[in-house]
Amino acid sequence: MSSTFVDPFPAARFIKEIGRGKKGARSLSRSDAHDVYAAMLDQRISDLELGGILLAMRIKGESVDEIAGFLDAAEQSFPLLAAPPGEFAPVVIPSYNGSRQMPNLTPLLALLLAREGVPVLMHGVTTDPGRVTSAEILREMGIEPDRGGAAVAQSFLRRQPAFMPIEYLAPKMARLLTLRRVLGVRNSTHTLVKIMQPFACPALRLTSYTHPEYLLMLGDYFSTLAPADRGDMFLMRGTEGETVANLRRANQIDWFHQHQRQTLVEKQAPVEQLPSLPDSAAASTARWITAALEGSVETPSAILEQAGHCLRVARALRA
Repeated sequence: MSSTFVDPFPAARFIKEIGRGKKGARSLSRSDAHDVYAAMLDQRISDLELGGILLAMRIKGESVDEIAGFLDAAEQSFPLLAAPPGEFAPVVIPSYNGSRQMPNLTPLLALLLAREGVPVLMHGVTTDPGRVTSAEILREMGIEPDRGGAAVAQSFLRRQPAFMPIEYLAPKMARLLTLRRVLGVRNSTHTLVKIMQPFACPALRLTSYTHPEYLLMLGDYFSTLAPADRGDMFLMRGTEGETVANLRRANQIDWFHQHQRQTLVEKQAPVEQLPSLPDSAAASTARWITAALEGSVETPSAILEQAGHCLRVARALRA
C-alpha cells in the first residue's frame, strides 16, 4: 500500500462516528457515505485512516443509506457500458466466489442466456486460490476475458457471455478488493461489486448474499433506495457465493421491480438425489457444461428455471 495521497480527505470525524463498536457506532448519511467512499476510491485517505474505516464498517455493518452512498460513488468511478439493440436488456452476473466443493455452474447459466440473444456481462476475479472461478472455466471453453467495452460488444455479437475482470471494469474498486490480502477480512467493496450496475441503460442484476443480515439490508435497499430507472434485481442466497441456482436445495429468488418485491422461487427442501455432475475442476466442469449445452447430458431443472425467469424479465425491461 502506498502512503502518498493528493488533496487529503478529512476522515477522522467520520471514523469517530462509525468506529465506536457494533453498539455505539452511528451510521453515515447517504451523502457522507458517498464522499467517504469516493475519497477511498481516489486514494485521498491515508493508509492508517483507510484501514480504520474498513475495519469499522466490517464490525458495524453497512446501513442501507451507507450502501446506497457507497454505490453512488462506485458507479461514478468507471465508464458505464453500452448495450446492443435487441429483444433483451442486459443481464449482469457477478462472479467473485467460484466454488470449492460443487462444480461452479455460473458459466452454464450465462451461456444458456447468451445463446438466446441476451447480452450477458459477467464480471469478477480471474483466479482465487483454493477455488475454481468462472473465468477459469470459460477459458477452458475458449472464452477469454474482455478488457474493454469494444471487446464486450464483440462478445455480445457472437452470442457469448462477456467476462470482464474487475480490474478492467472498475480498476479503482479492484484496488480496494485487494486490501483483503492486507487486512485479512473482506470490506464493503466485496458487497458493492455484487450489486453494481455497469450499464448506462436498464439491466437485470443477479445478486447474492452469504450472511442473513445482508438479506435484510439488501432487501431494504432494493425496496427503497435503489434507482428504479437502473433496472431490476434478483436476490438469492449464493451457491458457495455464486448467483446460480443450488442443485442440492433450490434457493429462494426474490425479484425487485420498481421497489416492489416478488418471490419467483420458493426455498425448497434438500433433494435426495443430485443429477450426474462433474467434479469441481475447471476442465471437467467446462466439458460437462459443453455437453449440457449440446444436450448430451441433462441440464439441471433449477438452472433452467432460473434462466427462464431471467429471459422473461430481461425481455420485459427492454420492452
